[in-house]
Amino acid sequence: MLDPSFFSYVTVMSITPGPNNLLLATSGVNFGMRRTLPMVFGIMIGCAVQTAIAGMALELLLHWMATIRLPLTLVGCAYLLWLSWKLFRAGAPELRAKPQPMSLLGGACFQAINPKAWLMASNVALLYSTSSGVLTVMIGFMLLNLPCILVWAALGDRLRSHLQIEWKRRLFNSLMALSLVATTAWMLVDALAA
Repeated sequence: MLDPSFFSYVTVMSITPGPNNLLLATSGVNFGMRRTLPMVFGIMIGCAVQTAIAGMALELLLHWMATIRLPLTLVGCAYLLWLSWKLFRAGAPELRAKPQPMSLLGGACFQAINPKAWLMASNVALLYSTSSGVLTVMIGFMLLNLPCILVWAALGDRLRSHLQIEWKRRLFNSLMALSLVATTAWMLVDALAA
């Protein structure tokens, strides 16, 4: 049986802004809900796999967390800055290749370098896996995470009709890119301070 605090923790961590949710909202705006769903399910699966990995390797993870935190954060932040640049440039007339939303596999693999997702998975594994079991926690995580991240994709999808004018879409993409840069800066400062 899962502790009641598990439900609030996973829900709050899944619904609050972070790299996944900013990318989901942006994908919803640029590609619509249907084309964003593979990314949604990829993120959900990736987060669940992370939770299982963290739960099964808790001792090792705790021992090495201090060592791998900064390199993982730096790699993740570099990728987030690259994604920010891609978001900022999304829809620019000089782009020749047709942009595509992130795939299911891309959404799942993105979790490997998403520092917020690792923090969430590690905390969930640390706090709940030993008392409830890894499989129960993984399934519970997926069931709570999915509606939370769907909110962001749906928000983007709803904004899509309002952002059909090129300058409005560019403004939205620029704001999302800047939000991702701010998130990245916050993670970097936090990692360097630790």
